[in-house]
Order: sequence, then C-alpha cells, then structure tokens
Amino acid sequence: MSQVNRLESGGRIDRDRPVTFTFDGKRYAGFDGDTVASALLANDVHLVGRSYKYHRPRGILSAGAEEPNALLQLGRGARSDPNTRATVQALYDGLVADSQNRWPNLKFDIGEVNNVLSRLLPAGFYYKTFMWPPSQWETYEHGIRRAAGLGKAPTGPDPDRYEAVHAHCDVLVVGGGPAGLAAAAAAGANGARVIVADEQAEIGGWLLTDLAAKIDGAPALDWVAAAREKLAAMAEVRVLPRTTITGYYDHNFLVGVERVTDHLGTEPDGHIPRQRFWRIRAKQVVLACGALERPLVFPQNDRPGVMLAGAVRSYVNRYAVRPGREALVVTNNDSAYRTALDLRRAGAKVTIADLRPDEYGPLRDLVREAGIDVLPGNTVTSTSGRLRVDRAAIQELDAAATGVVGSPISLGVDLVAMSGGWNPTVHLFSQSRGKLRYDEGLGTFVPDHSPQAVRSAGACNGAGRLAEALTEGFAAGRAAAADAGFGKGKTPKTPPVEEIEESPKRVLSILPGGRRTGRSRKRFVDFQNDVTAADVHLAAREGYVSVEHLKRYTTTGMGTDQGKTSNLNALAIMADIREAAIPEVGHTTYRPPYTPLTFGAVAGRNSGHLFDPVRKTPMHPWHVANGAVFEDVGQWKRPRYFPRGNETMGEAVRRECAEARESVGILDAGTLGKIDIQGPDAADFLNMVYTNAWTKLGVNRCRYGLMLNEHGMVFDDGVTTRLGDNHFHMTTTTGGAARVLSWLEEWLQTEWPEMRVYCTSVTEQWAVATISGPNSRALLAELTDLDLVAEAFPFMAVQDGTVAGVPARIYRISFTGDLSYEINVPARYGLGLWQALMAGGQKYGICPYGTETMHVLRAEKGFIIVGQDSDGTVTPYDLGMDWIVSKTKPDFFGKRSLSRPDTAREGRKQLVGLLTENPDFVLPEGAHLVDEVLPQPPMKTIGHVTSSYDTPNVGRSIALALVENGRARMGETLHAPLLGGRVEAVTVADPVFFDKEGERARG
Repeated sequence: MSQVNRLESGGRIDRDRPVTFTFDGKRYAGFDGDTVASALLANDVHLVGRSYKYHRPRGILSAGAEEPNALLQLGRGARSDPNTRATVQALYDGLVADSQNRWPNLKFDIGEVNNVLSRLLPAGFYYKTFMWPPSQWETYEHGIRRAAGLGKAPTGPDPDRYEAVHAHCDVLVVGGGPAGLAAAAAAGANGARVIVADEQAEIGGWLLTDLAAKIDGAPALDWVAAAREKLAAMAEVRVLPRTTITGYYDHNFLVGVERVTDHLGTEPDGHIPRQRFWRIRAKQVVLACGALERPLVFPQNDRPGVMLAGAVRSYVNRYAVRPGREALVVTNNDSAYRTALDLRRAGAKVTIADLRPDEYGPLRDLVREAGIDVLPGNTVTSTSGRLRVDRAAIQELDAAATGVVGSPISLGVDLVAMSGGWNPTVHLFSQSRGKLRYDEGLGTFVPDHSPQAVRSAGACNGAGRLAEALTEGFAAGRAAAADAGFGKGKTPKTPPVEEIEESPKRVLSILPGGRRTGRSRKRFVDFQNDVTAADVHLAAREGYVSVEHLKRYTTTGMGTDQGKTSNLNALAIMADIREAAIPEVGHTTYRPPYTPLTFGAVAGRNSGHLFDPVRKTPMHPWHVANGAVFEDVGQWKRPRYFPRGNETMGEAVRRECAEARESVGILDAGTLGKIDIQGPDAADFLNMVYTNAWTKLGVNRCRYGLMLNEHGMVFDDGVTTRLGDNHFHMTTTTGGAARVLSWLEEWLQTEWPEMRVYCTSVTEQWAVATISGPNSRALLAELTDLDLVAEAFPFMAVQDGTVAGVPARIYRISFTGDLSYEINVPARYGLGLWQALMAGGQKYGICPYGTETMHVLRAEKGFIIVGQDSDGTVTPYDLGMDWIVSKTKPDFFGKRSLSRPDTAREGRKQLVGLLTENPDFVLPEGAHLVDEVLPQPPMKTIGHVTSSYDTPNVGRSIALALVENGRARMGETLHAPLLGGRVEAVTVADPVFFDKEGERARG
C-alpha cells in the first residue's frame, strides 16, 4: 500500500497515525489529517467517477467544497451517504468509499456509449425526445433513470443521531481565514459576543496552503496560531470548526451544519451526535468566505489529472501530496505561478503556459530561476489520455486571443493545473438579498449592498492581497461590534505583510482550440452536468438567452456543487454570444443551501416517534384500558370507536350511534382547539374574524362562528363564548387550532397592532367531556348543584360550577343535535371527571363513543366539518349558511371576496344531501357525481361526495355532497360511477336528515 505520490516531509497530516481505507473494494493507505481526495491522490488514484450525462471519466478537480467530480458513495447499509465530496470528507481508519454512476465498473462503464452518441444528446434533448408515443414513457423513464443519476440513497432508517442548537450572538463571522480571524479578533476585543464558523477542520483558511506568506516577518501560520490563542482566551468568542454556514435568511438568521463525528468514523455511543444543526440569530454578520478558483474552458478540460491550480497547491502544501510528476500550468494570472513553484520544490517538472503576452514580473523571475519554462501568450488547445491525462498540446494565441497561430507543441504530462483567476464566494451575501456588482478589473461579481446587517471582508469582497484582506477584516469586525452596541472601539493595526507584486490577469471566456465552437472537441463549462460551451451556444440559438433560462435549459449550476466552478464561465460565454457586457447578462440567483446537507441534520431529533409529537388527553389511559381503537387527528390520539367483543368498526359505530341518541353518550372532546382571547378590543376583533356579529353577545352566552380567509372561502369554525366584557373563549377544529392561532396573531401583529387583544392557546389546560342524549341532563344533575332546567340554563349558554366535586365550566352546546353539555375542567381533573361520569351513567346505559360516531351524528344534522365538507373553494353561501353572514357589518375577513363575480355566480357547487337508491349501500367518500352516465370516461363531473355514512337513527345510508347548483336540484336523480363499473343512482335531498326542527338540542 505504497503512497507513491506522498512527499517525504511536510504537510499538516499526522504521520504517526496511519490509516487504511478502501475505494471500490481496493485497500489503500493514508494518514490522519488527509481527506479522501488527498489520500487517493497520494496513492496515484486520479479516476474517481463518471459524469452525469455522458459518463465521461472524471477525476479530482478541486480541494474544497466546490468539487463537482469526486462524488463518492460513503459507507455501507443504513449509514451509506451518496454524493459525498471526497475533497472535504476527512479520512478515518476503515473508511469505505465507492465510485458512483458507473456499471459494471469505473474503468469500463457501459454508459460511456452516451459520450459516443453525444451529438444526439445536446442540451435540452430531454425536452424534445421521449415525447411520443406517450404510452411508452414508463419504458423511457426506466432507462433514463438507470443511465443518469449519481449515488443511491440508503433504504433503511438513519441510525445516527443529530442535534439542533439555537444560538444568539452580536457578531457572526463566517470564515476562519485571515480576514475572518481579523474580524473576530477586532469584534471580540470590543466586548461583542462572537461566533466564528469555518467549514474546514482547522482554522486558517488559505494560509494553511500558502506557506510562503509572511506576516510581521514570520510565517503567516505563526500569526494564525497566535490569533487562535487570542480568540480562545476571549470568554465571549466561540470558534466552530467543521461548520458550514449553508443558509442566510431574513433578519440575520443563518443556519449551519457542524460535522461532529463525520471525521471519526466510529458509530455514535449515544452521547455524541453525528452532526449538529446550528440556528443562529446575529445582530451583525461578517462574511469572510474567501474565493473560489475559476476553471479555464478549453478542449478536453475534463480529463482526470486536469485540476485547479490552487487545489494542486493545497495538496502539495497541506497534505504533502504531489498530484503529478510532469505538470503543465495554464493560467491567466499570477497565483498559478506559486503553484508552479511549489510543484517544482516537490520534485515535479513544470511548464507554464501563460495566456498573457510577454510581460515580466517578480513571480515570473522566480519561476525562471527555479528552472520552470514559461511560454507567454500561449494556451492549451487539447489534452489526451483516456482514464488520465497523458499529453497536452499548447499553441500561441493570436493578437486578439480569438484564435491560435503557429504550430502546436505536444507535451507529455500527467497533470494540468489551470487557473482562470478567483471568484469571490458571494453565495451567502446573495442569499441575504444582497445585490452584486461586476468589477471589470477583477472580471467577476463582488458584493455591493444588502438590506441586512452584513458586511464582507477579504477575498469574498474582492480583496486579492493578504494585507488588504487583514485590513478589511479588522475594519469589518470593529464596525460590526460598534453597530451591535459595543462602542466605536479601536481598529487593530494591520501587521506588516511581505507580498510580491502581481501582474494583472487576462480574462478570456473561452480558450481558442483551433476549431469553431460546436465542432471542436468538447470544452466543458459545468463538469458535473456535462454542459459544454457548445451547449451554451445552442441555448442562445434557441432563444434561451436569459441567465435563468440558460441555467434550466442547459442544467448549468444545477448539480450538487450549485455551479461554484461553472456559473461565471457560462455567463461570460453568453455575454460574448450576445455581444454584451457581463453585467447586462446578469447572474443567476444563489439559493441555500451553500453546500449539500443531510436531511438528518435538518430534522435533528424530530424523527421516528418524535417527528410529530403525540398528544394525548388526560382520559387517554381510560380509553386504552377499555379497548379504544385510535386514529390520529392532527397530533392527537383520538378514540375512533370502542368495540365490544368481536365487533367490527361498522357494527360498533352503529351501536354507539343508536345508544347515544336513545339515552346518553360520552365523548372525549379535549382535543378541540381552545384560545383564550382578552383585551378591550377583543369583541371588535372577533367582529372582523367571524362573518357574523359579536359586539352585542351577552356575557356567559355562546355563538357559533364561521371564519373565512381573504378569498372568502371557509377557513375554520367553532363556538366562541363571552366570559366577560373583554374576555372570550374560542374553540376551533382539532386540526385547525395552531393554524387559527397563527392566523389571529398575524392579523394582530401586521394589520392591527394598535388593537389591544391578547390570544393564548389553552387547549391543553382544559379536559373536556361531552355528554349528549335525552338522559344527559339527568346524569349531570346527579353530579352538580347547578340548576339545569332549560329556563335557567338555556341552549348556547355557559355556567361555572362544580361537577363531581371538581371546579368546572359547563357549556350547553351541541355538535350532535341532541341535548348536550360540554364539561370543561382543569386538565389534572380530566380522568377523574370521566370516571365519575361513567360511574354515574351506568344506570342510564352510558355509551362512550369515538370520532367515527361523532361524524355520523353531526352528518345526520347536516353539520359540516371544515376540510371535509369544504375544500378551500367553498363559501358560506355554497354551504347554505347565508344566515351566518352579516348583512349589516361594514367589514370582516373575506367580505369583499364574497362579491367577486366568480364567488357570486350561478352554478357553483352547493352542499346538499344524497340518498342512495339502495338504502343499504354507503357511497365512497370522494365519489364523483354525473348527470349522464356514458359507456366510458370521460364524463362531465358535476360534484362529489364529501361525507357518507350508514346510520341506524335515519334507518339507511346518508351522504353529503357538493353539487353544481345543488339546491335547485332537490329531488333529482344523479349517478355515481364507481370502480368496477358499478353505477349507483342517488337522489338529491335536504342535508338535514334527523330532527329537522332542532327540538332535541333545545329541549
């Protein structure tokens, strides 16, 4: 397991801790401190994957988060992670990695036939192909999905643990390079609470690679070490390595992922999470995210062994790995000269092809002194080598740099290091809704202004020199602390920095290759998605010149790398095509996440049984002990029915319906949403919330209310009671409680902040037992001293008293249409109340019933369930509830929408009852209704069934439905075509099937 490319000394790896790992089943060696990418390169492994569309051989391009090629399947079984970037994944002993998107193996991939057929598979081919015949789409889809794609997601549940942290700080510094360290030091010195987040395992940024840099006369890494010690000594400063800030949202809310144990490879012991998801609210943000190197677009620039020059330098200096022995450096700027020098010191033979004409500078003198050949005004015109580059051709550029002249020179090389300059990492700044401006001198976009409290410093702000980055960092940190309320303070003095003067770069969108674009060998713009310069030209010819259209038509920047190395090149090529400046072309929108993150980190502990909290009423133990069958309603466990013996659900529900009507039934109604509303303006606010009037409702009286959204459609309903002049108790549907409270708060906080109204959820403070039926009054009378006669306690009234010795609030309201009492007690008394009612009700044959029976009983009375008998397109008028819409109130939510032409038009669907021709047949809910039955679909649907039940109290099946112009169709026969070819005839009827006069509830 010889690491043939490992240098004998140097690097920041721990040579005393060797590790072994496997790639595609073969065992390799590395050291602690390696990434998977550096270890593979040390073992002379350059071929690591296949491209998305053409299945071309691909190698490691970068050394960081921008990597588009080296995406690996990491691990086995449920812990397997697809699309893991080899360039950021820390190496650990026993790591198992596999290449992706190839079959049968990496070196011989059948999918490479796509490359041979690439002229038939240009950008947008999927929009134009596989369209006919439609019946064959499933066949096409199967083949396409097998040929495309990257890794495979594990099918088992994730066994790892994830945590979430909520943090607040005065200053958040994103990036731990020189600018970030300077900003943190300045802000911390002024007393601010500072969080520094850096995605790398070690703080220091680019200085970990640039070993030639000197600060204050000493190696720059000495300054980094001192800065780390200084920050560690500040009590209010927290440094988070291995933490990537992935999203920047409104009000300076940022999220990040800390990789806690991903570098260890050991299974969690139950105490340490795999990753930690940080939710950070910062008063001020300093972005010091550095810059990303820009590839060059030249023919066959995607072969394994073609790498970014800065990445090559990182592998040499940080990981003591020489990626090649014979290297060609192709550059338009001076930074790649430093790569050439470091490669030469590592023992490689190096040639430089500089796109710039023959202009000498200090760095060019240094490389010549090191024995490196420099060919100014030259470009690379092609490369060769199937699984790794083995030759490159270079040729002189013409005066305009639009073509080449002279004869090509062929070089035997195993490494091509390219550099097109550096692009500031503006992704998070853009996510903050910041605007970018194009800097002509730098040839790239830089931050301009943002509506949020954020400032950029260092390379991400366009600062290309170390002294400039330090100066900007100190100034940004001091200013951020001052704006966070920590005085003006002092800006630390920038220490002396030894730097070599650099020559200007030469920006070329595409390098000439001797053949016209579209006919030459491929020049890749987006490596992951196989987007070429010819694809950008094709998009322009077909009219997709908008950057957003270009992105979607060609898929540029839509891979896991989010276009970090491709977007600007694509924009530059499009600008050339349009003969426009790059600012006129614009740029795409940078969206979170900055880098891919696991769903596990986002979910944290909210998975499995904790994904949605299970809520139980205080009576739940009794329900369990008495055999209740539960259903989930919102987050609540509600008894659905109480079977006796071997009863089916249908048999149990029929029995419960009959007994509840004949004597007394009892329902656990504690899950209903309950909102306590208080304040001097509470009545006026309710007048806006509900469609009917509320200001004159008497104290201790109840009223049913219907809420609409701003479109005039039914939103929720419930009974609200006035407990005092400025005090109301609102009930909502079980599933709508949180939604309604949020709705109320939104209007109070954004539209009427002057209203003195306070809303508090009290759903879980009260346990509720509802008794209903002819004997409910007699049962309650045995357990309370309250006068329950109708005159003293009328329908829609409330009284406070005691029930079974427990303080209670009793509402005389009914969802069953029978004499009913809703008994509310503090939650801790709920189980005792229930047991007392059950014991006292034995003589009456009391029947506990669940939600299924409740639905039948309310449907017998034609009472609606919001969300079942309404669907977001239904108004009160559609439900036949004109009576609840005030004609005198000047306004309420949704009132104006009720007068829109579509809302008021004839022929809208209206709620009606249905009676089946066969009284024993229960229509399936959701069944479509038609006027005329045709031999086969399509048939014009005029409505659908919303609720359908079998009820012993009516003696037959009943249903509710929304039917076009339904109330004018009373007595008409419609048809319900069902699965299996059955057609059931139905008669349109009144939606009230039982006790039409309502005497039972008022008795």
